[in-house]
Amino acid sequence: MVMKINKLEIENVKRVKAVKIEPTQNGLTIVGGNNNQGKTSVLDAIAWALGGDRYKPSQASREGSLTPPHLHIVMSNGLIVERRGKNSDLKVTDPNGQKGGQQLLNSFVEELAINLPKFIESSSKEKAQTLLKIIGVGDQLFELERAENEQYNQRRAIGQIKDQKDKFAKEMQYYPDAPKELVSITELVNQQQEILARNGENQRKRQQVTEISQRFETERQQIENMRQQLLDLETKHNQTIIDLETAQKSAQDIQDESTAELERNIAEIEEINRRVRVNLDKDKAEEDALDYKNQYDTLTVKIEDIRQQKSELLTNSALPLPGLSVEDGELTYNGQRWDNMSGSDQLKVSTAIVRKLKPDCGFILLDKLEQMDLTSLNEFSQWLEQEGLQAIATRVSTGEECEIIIEDGYVTESNGEPQNKQTTWKEGTF
Repeated sequence: MVMKINKLEIENVKRVKAVKIEPTQNGLTIVGGNNNQGKTSVLDAIAWALGGDRYKPSQASREGSLTPPHLHIVMSNGLIVERRGKNSDLKVTDPNGQKGGQQLLNSFVEELAINLPKFIESSSKEKAQTLLKIIGVGDQLFELERAENEQYNQRRAIGQIKDQKDKFAKEMQYYPDAPKELVSITELVNQQQEILARNGENQRKRQQVTEISQRFETERQQIENMRQQLLDLETKHNQTIIDLETAQKSAQDIQDESTAELERNIAEIEEINRRVRVNLDKDKAEEDALDYKNQYDTLTVKIEDIRQQKSELLTNSALPLPGLSVEDGELTYNGQRWDNMSGSDQLKVSTAIVRKLKPDCGFILLDKLEQMDLTSLNEFSQWLEQEGLQAIATRVSTGEECEIIIEDGYVTESNGEPQNKQTTWKEGTF
């Protein structure tokens, strides 16, 4: 059964002299008034009555009062909570007349319902942890976030290396006219030796022509000088003519090959190979950058998959309020982090989470609602009514939005006079 406050009576607690209030069951009951009139004392008294001595104000008794504090609260199921006497002893009576104690109150009173600032002032991550604890997916989400962070850090490192490789490759010099592979000097020298050998053979043939020509001339002179040997010499001479013709024909079309290009290549081989090495290094750098880009893209896919799992995990959970989620370990509502939420949304989120912590606790205490404008107050009140929740709040105001006005420790009438000042308890107007 959802427990709410039907009626509360407070006497001599902090600034309160004597106040009796019957808050609305569904929606927002605003206790208004100027500063230092006893508004917050009302909330502190309720927290003390229901939450126990750890919520007892350090100076609980009203200054100057000879009568000790007296608290009397009637819950919606008929449960009566009282604190009275010099020691403000607790007395809890259930609808059947049986006595109970703080343990009974703790079974349905949620700590954050009477101490909402504890939740509001917690960090975004602590709020998120509270929500995850409620819906029971904290461990699963923790593992997914750990995996996501691990993949994200790995991807970031890969991305940094990829960027370095890209930058290094772009800054490197490149020679488009250089060969793709290093040039072998041995091969060039061998080519040179082969050409020199062929040229040597050509030279030998030229030398042969010269020698035969000389021999021909000598023999001609011998013929002139030795006609007596004419027949033998003519025979020999005829053979020489044949040899000469053969040699001339062999040497007629030959042409020496130039080794100038090879000599130039040999001389420039170190420069050529330097350019080849530069090009190879640039190619390797570009290959490395592409490899790291592929690794980066793969990790991106994994991270997106983990984020999808997180989204599905939260979507399929019984969240206390539509639009609530946890992103990067922080609580969000309709995509907004806590510091970007409106005051109304912050109260709505806080109230929904606190209610989910202990569903039987149907009320919540709110202090200092003067920070919210009237439109936001109205929206929040409508949401409370829709959810069947009861909220008792304070606001520095005496406007029409306040159901109750506290003045000098009393609930005042509309004309500003205290209600029934002759009696101990003062009736509120609703």
